[in-house]
Amino acid sequence: MTDTAMTPHLTGNAIIDNRPPSVAAQFRERVATSGGREAFRWPADGGWQSATWAQAGAAVDELAAGLLALGLEPGQRVGILAGTRYEWITSDLAVMCAGGATTTVYPSTNAEDVAFILSDSGSVMVFAENDAQLAKLRERRDELSAVTKVITFDGEADGDWVIGLTDLAAAGRALLAERADAVQEATDALAPSDLATLIYTSGTTGKPKGVRLTHASWTYEGAVMQSMGLIRDDDLQFLWLPLAHSFGKVLLTAQLACGFATAVDGRVDKIMENMAVIQPTFMGAAPRIFEKAHAKVVTTSTAAGGVKQKIFERAFAVGLEVDRRRLEGRSVPPQLKLQHALFDRLVFAKVREVFGGRIRYFISGAAPLNREIGEWFHAAGLLILEGYGLTETAAGAVVNRPDDYRLGTVGKPLPGVEITIGEQNEILIKGPNVMAGYHNLPEATAEAINADGWFHTGDQGSIDADGFLSITGRTKDLFKTSGGKYIAPSAIEASFKALCPYASQFQVFGHAQKYCVALIALDPEGIVGWAKEHGLDGTSYAEIAGSPQAQEMIAGYVEQLNSKLNRWETIKKWAILDHDLTIESGELTPSLKVKRNVVEDHHRAMLDELFAG
Repeated sequence: MTDTAMTPHLTGNAIIDNRPPSVAAQFRERVATSGGREAFRWPADGGWQSATWAQAGAAVDELAAGLLALGLEPGQRVGILAGTRYEWITSDLAVMCAGGATTTVYPSTNAEDVAFILSDSGSVMVFAENDAQLAKLRERRDELSAVTKVITFDGEADGDWVIGLTDLAAAGRALLAERADAVQEATDALAPSDLATLIYTSGTTGKPKGVRLTHASWTYEGAVMQSMGLIRDDDLQFLWLPLAHSFGKVLLTAQLACGFATAVDGRVDKIMENMAVIQPTFMGAAPRIFEKAHAKVVTTSTAAGGVKQKIFERAFAVGLEVDRRRLEGRSVPPQLKLQHALFDRLVFAKVREVFGGRIRYFISGAAPLNREIGEWFHAAGLLILEGYGLTETAAGAVVNRPDDYRLGTVGKPLPGVEITIGEQNEILIKGPNVMAGYHNLPEATAEAINADGWFHTGDQGSIDADGFLSITGRTKDLFKTSGGKYIAPSAIEASFKALCPYASQFQVFGHAQKYCVALIALDPEGIVGWAKEHGLDGTSYAEIAGSPQAQEMIAGYVEQLNSKLNRWETIKKWAILDHDLTIESGELTPSLKVKRNVVEDHHRAMLDELFAG
């Protein structure tokens, strides 16, 4: 099937294609060019340890040579089952420099799915972070006949099937002593069309699909970042994103192309603390991180009460008004300018300090960012550049630029990328970043990429007169009430979370029902201060969720939400869950997106009760 008469259509400006033939070659070029400059920084011994590009290059060479010594052949896959850390990066680069391809596996993946991914990908070796990850491999060893060796970062080696990272490096040094050019030869043999990475989509139903991303896909993304001037070589990135996810991987690719330094720590609970210490100039994050940061700042102000709270609220009222005027091209009256300058010193500067005080911008991806959250950050002098892409497009396809952005949109196509709107307002993408296909799934590949080369995203969108793309929903998430009205739940959910700083998740349901209902999870951190103020100090999360005080508080926010909605979209009934949604429960993906069908299955009885009567 082909698509005709698809409008409107966007095409990013072309770029000069002088990129290296592979990610491995790109890394080696960066080492040669920037050897003495800082490349990576990571937590160690209560502080931060650093490595230059030359030091990182030497470490990668040893690991790559070690893989060759173990018998890795061109194109073979090597799994990485670990959280975001420096060793993940050097292992990934080593696999590619040795001529192999990386299979990424989230550390939260259960043993059954780990075995499926490693088996389906044909991985012959695996990097495993610690004993917890090793246990998954040992439990399913009978299903991993192709895996000849496991290399652990911190786990206990057995000297046979499992060896340590230092053992691999030692084997690499021995090989390099005999064949100094072994790694260079393996790198030189790589072609742009060769497989670089297999990323298995977390999915919400069925087995995950392996997305085949070539070296050309990644080097294209790096070349784009460099050509756009989006990131500078003097920037400092803070990277916490899962490197098993394409969003994290594409930021590493950008680093190789642009040469900036990256501070790496995948512990989500340390993000705010780390930013204050590291003082990065940019960071990529999923919207949930911005929602949590917004909630933390707002609830801290609310807890202060009195004059401080009034100053805070007035500051943001002024900041939002000034922002609206400026973004609409209207003048700002002198008195408002003076107030804004005062509040910038009293309030906004302190908000910026929470994030280290040097942020040039944030990059938001992996899920839609609520416009009101973006406007709130912008009013404080913190620009969030929202972008859009999928694993199948090597993460980046569309992005706002620091000098060309529109809040509430995901921006314009990257140079060389084409975007069009197909049937049912579906966003279709064509470009050098689009995957080579799904691993071992030719029928699924043909279904996703049509005969004309357009990748069907499953997301709905619209393009405004100035060429900015907006995401309006996801085709699979839309539902129709028994009254025949279509509902886009994601927009309603995002609006509620922008209103209520105490909500972690707000999920709307109503397919084939007379009305819409919602399941609400409270933010475990944000609710603590509120609980103290309402006589619930020391009460458990579940008790807070079931308390009359919490019910009354949420009712007020639902009422505010309903006042903004069409009659058929309003939330008639709702319930507060006795737990937050987590990755471990299977209700969130590792990139913090909600698995709607899992939530629905887990709470079917509660939903049935809400719809009764």
